[in-house]
Amino acid sequence: MGMTILGIIWFFLIFLLIAGYFVLDGFDLGVGVLYPFVARTDEEKALARRSIGPVWDGNEVWLLTAGGALFAAFAPAYATTFSGFYLAIMLVLFGLIVRAVSLEFAHHDVRWRKLWNACFFVGSLLPALLMGVAVGNILAGIPMTANGDYAGVPLLGLVTPFTLLTGILGLVMFCAAGAAWLAAKMPIDSSIQRRARSWRRVLQVLAIVLVVAVSAYALGIVKPDMDPALSIARILFAAIVVVALLAAIVLGGSDKDMPVFLLQSLAAGALVFLLATSMFPNLVVASAGSVGPSITIANAASGDYTLAWMMGITCIGVPLVLVYHVIIYRKFRGRLR
Repeated sequence: MGMTILGIIWFFLIFLLIAGYFVLDGFDLGVGVLYPFVARTDEEKALARRSIGPVWDGNEVWLLTAGGALFAAFAPAYATTFSGFYLAIMLVLFGLIVRAVSLEFAHHDVRWRKLWNACFFVGSLLPALLMGVAVGNILAGIPMTANGDYAGVPLLGLVTPFTLLTGILGLVMFCAAGAAWLAAKMPIDSSIQRRARSWRRVLQVLAIVLVVAVSAYALGIVKPDMDPALSIARILFAAIVVVALLAAIVLGGSDKDMPVFLLQSLAAGALVFLLATSMFPNLVVASAGSVGPSITIANAASGDYTLAWMMGITCIGVPLVLVYHVIIYRKFRGRLR
């Protein structure tokens, strides 16, 4: 079966869902990673937790939706990635579970609060780092059998210099978003806000350096199989990433913390679509020497009937999720006191 219009649409829709997760859950993961460095007193830690308390669980819906859409639209890609990256995925889920539990118990269990604070940090760090490593593997390629199964060493075989670099890039982008969110939500001129602004500037500069480094590594050494028809789109998304981060750094010297957060979010979304246009039409790339071929839209997409039904469900479900987000973010807008 060749590529169909619905298959192409769902390829980019899944990346749109991933972008939604990267932007929304990215900042609260970043808050968790920065938690021990930005918030020093119990009061500051409580403020940091309160800044994401009403929104973090709704933000994770985008990850679940992206996984479900991948399963329904491109089942072979879902099977290969979720089985090949099984240990990494379990660590991510473990981190998300620990983070959710620690958020609740850090508030109620005063006696063990130091333990729950540490769990909140670890539970945020694991997903933020491992997701970037997984993305690096999907782009660079993994060894696959003729049946499309992962043929490498579990977990350890997924860590290479390139995938580690992409993992660090993802971690830095999450942390920069977290610092931008804290700067926008904390009381003006508070100690935690000043620390968040300092971390934000450093992390955004580091993010630009890493974007350039990952791009140079990918083009010079990894050399992914990219569709030449999308070269202009790739240049556009790369430019948006860099320009948005530079604009955020420039605005960071003023009190415009929310515009800085929005620019950081724009850079994160553009980075996801830079990945999408770099991979198209591949979903999982087979590395050199693999017995099996790469998993693409053409050999992995479900039938048009299934994709059409999914489109109808999406047109109903996604607007409802967006309405929920608009309500919840408007309800809890503004700075904390």
